[in-house]
Amino acid sequence: MRAWAGGARPGAKGRLTIDRQVFEQVLRVSRRLAQSSDLSETLGLIIDTLRDTLDAERASVFQYDAARNQLFATKAHGLPSDLRLPATAGIVGQAATSRQIINIPDAYADARFNPAVDRATGFRTRGLLTIPLIDFENHLAGVAQVLNKRHGAAGAFSKDDEELAEYLAGQAAAVLKRAALLEARREKERLQLDMQAARVIQRASWRQSLPEFPGFDIAGASTPADETGGDAFDVIDLRPFGGAAEGFVLLADATGHGVQAALPVAQVLAMSRMAARLGTPLEAIGRNMNAQLCGDLPTGRFVTAFLGELLAAEGTLRYISFGQGPILHLTASGPRPPEAECLGANAMPMGIDDVVEGLTVETIRFEPGDVVALLSDGFFEAKSPAETQMGHERVIEAVRSTMDASAAQIMAAVRAATAVHAAGVAADDDQTALIIKRVS
Repeated sequence: MRAWAGGARPGAKGRLTIDRQVFEQVLRVSRRLAQSSDLSETLGLIIDTLRDTLDAERASVFQYDAARNQLFATKAHGLPSDLRLPATAGIVGQAATSRQIINIPDAYADARFNPAVDRATGFRTRGLLTIPLIDFENHLAGVAQVLNKRHGAAGAFSKDDEELAEYLAGQAAAVLKRAALLEARREKERLQLDMQAARVIQRASWRQSLPEFPGFDIAGASTPADETGGDAFDVIDLRPFGGAAEGFVLLADATGHGVQAALPVAQVLAMSRMAARLGTPLEAIGRNMNAQLCGDLPTGRFVTAFLGELLAAEGTLRYISFGQGPILHLTASGPRPPEAECLGANAMPMGIDDVVEGLTVETIRFEPGDVVALLSDGFFEAKSPAETQMGHERVIEAVRSTMDASAAQIMAAVRAATAVHAAGVAADDDQTALIIKRVS
């Protein structure tokens, strides 16, 4: 049996009678659509099905982005692959809003039609059939359009074409939604794998063990709030490179957490390691790192950083604190319990202003038993179930209670006290600690 030019013809009592060849084609396509799980392939099948079954010159599918309330086309005949528009705009927007098929026999005679795409592509739209794609849960999956009936009068689509399009739209909406959900799940899995890989790479850049210096005990650790963290710490042995300082100390904290913070803090870690090994003075390290970050970071992003030189033989720590604070200095000599001093930052965070004026290096002097605790704000701002923050005093008390223990034990006490305060509330920021204790 030859296919009728329209693909379908009216039967008794106005019911649609689909030509056998067209019916078989629809069944074949339905099976293929049911078997496809690739979003791009599914879109291509839907578009080609609409074009061929409705005997049209071109077809396109706009997917619906519910979060942005937009319609976008990534695969279509004659349309840009990145076309995106409000879900209320134009004829496709009207079909999406009304959820009704819109059949326009003469596009240029209709005020709603925008001829811009025709002008850009050289194509001439005559008849236009726009079909909302509504899934079985009555949710909008997208909007389809077919252009120019090949064998119709002046390219116009008939009422029978509308009925056939409505049937095809129901099938298309269901498979489109399924393919989109599967694609989203695959993308989520890819992102999870990428995040896991990023975490492995980041952790590989952290010190597995810290260098030892005569008369000092140093311990450090970092716990990211996400797969990757925006904090970093480092202690570099400078003795093989000469110079007055035996060690270089770093604690850095980028705004936010996760990948957006991990990238700039990795940059800080790399720059500081190179500069310290070259024997660059603290002031020059700070100025150049700040200038680089000002050029690299987007507006609103910055990094707080403590840069220090440990002169173990003198028992001093020279430092510049770029917005990193408080710096806790607990002295073992004098009255008991040990006194605690909260030292503030002496420079603004890096990445805000490339002009740094009045940069000065401060000095902390250690007596035997003294402790300096460098902690990111993930400790001080850790919240309890009642939304109260850990605060300075609780952290100081944790350090003070273990002053006679090793640096690793002091750090463990701070972490344990923070966990007790949080009482199971997940940390919403990275927690990084560097404990420096003079033992003799």
